[in-house]
Amino acid sequence: MTTSQLQKAELFNSLHVPGTPLIVTNVWDAITAKVVSEAPGVKALASASHSVSNVRGLPDGEGITVDEAIAAARLIAAATDLPVSIDFEKGYAPDAAGLTQNVRRLIEESGAVGINLEDSVGTSKAPQFDIATAASRVAAARAAAVATGIPLVINARVDTLAGGGEWGEAVERANAYLDAGADVIFFLGLSDEDKVKRALDEVNGRISVIAHPGAVPLARLAELGISRVSFGPGSLGLTLAALQRAATTLTALGEYPEALGFKYAL
Repeated sequence: MTTSQLQKAELFNSLHVPGTPLIVTNVWDAITAKVVSEAPGVKALASASHSVSNVRGLPDGEGITVDEAIAAARLIAAATDLPVSIDFEKGYAPDAAGLTQNVRRLIEESGAVGINLEDSVGTSKAPQFDIATAASRVAAARAAAVATGIPLVINARVDTLAGGGEWGEAVERANAYLDAGADVIFFLGLSDEDKVKRALDEVNGRISVIAHPGAVPLARLAELGISRVSFGPGSLGLTLAALQRAATTLTALGEYPEALGFKYAL
């Protein structure tokens, strides 16, 4: 534990303000962390496991090992002075004890001050761990944080709606995860304003969402009281689309894209 890491964790938690949401444009390596951290207004960073895995030619869904995940987190955190949260999937462990060990390693070896933790069993959004088991896994992550002295910000994901499940179960899970030590609920499937409003009414804590074209606009999410917005693998998709467009233009002997002159360095 370092004082700096402790301060970053406290700052990161404080940035999750209902109505003034923390916007995190997800990154996947050192250079994306540096470039995004230097963008005006950016206050913290978050990785996306899908992107971290895909740029290594591997699938999402713990396609990389826990050692690789921690190494990737260390590179991202070392590239910026901002607080960094890591998409830690399911904790790379089948049981609570292993999850505690892995989360403790992540905190101590990478400098991360936040995590996303999923509640689905496999690589899709269903099935999920039963509620008691999923809550115990959140508690295991909190135990790791307590052991390190770092107040890790746990963004506990609820996959129920995205996996075709029922609203009541999603809310029950969200509140169980908060009771188990989560700081924020990453509520998937809030596809319209009514669902966002209902979740904010029924969940006993702060809520984060993933956004994309066609989702509730960012300004409206803020007005409704969301605390955090991320974009998951969408930021990698955005980057790849720009690269593909540039390649198409250059191959056709077109004009040099202005962004081809973008200056960057670690």
